[in-house]
Amino acid sequence: MSAAATQKLTSEELLADILTSLDDDKADDIVQIDLRGKSEIADYMVVATGRSTRQVVSISEKLTERLKLEHGVQSKVEGKDGGDWVLIDTGDVIVHVFRPEVREFYQLEKMWLSPEQAAARY
Repeated sequence: MSAAATQKLTSEELLADILTSLDDDKADDIVQIDLRGKSEIADYMVVATGRSTRQVVSISEKLTERLKLEHGVQSKVEGKDGGDWVLIDTGDVIVHVFRPEVREFYQLEKMWLSPEQAAARY
């Protein structure tokens, strides 16, 4: 655990590290959604796509391991066994990693984006 792990990360610092990890692991179509003032569940939501079940699981495992080792962040993980949609709850940031078909089916970010953002995306 690094020295930075001894002090609590802000949600913005945690978000930045999550986005870097997803990018490093070649996640596609990474979208961050600011939930502050919209929901009490978290400050941010991140939605990303892995190209296959194997990549979805790998991205998720590497992210949770990095957060644990570098910052002492224990994440709750759901769906890793199936590999179609993995939810990672870090407390301040919730991350969803989908296979492309599953993401398209649920269009989860559409619920949280503004009408303008959703129109530009879809």
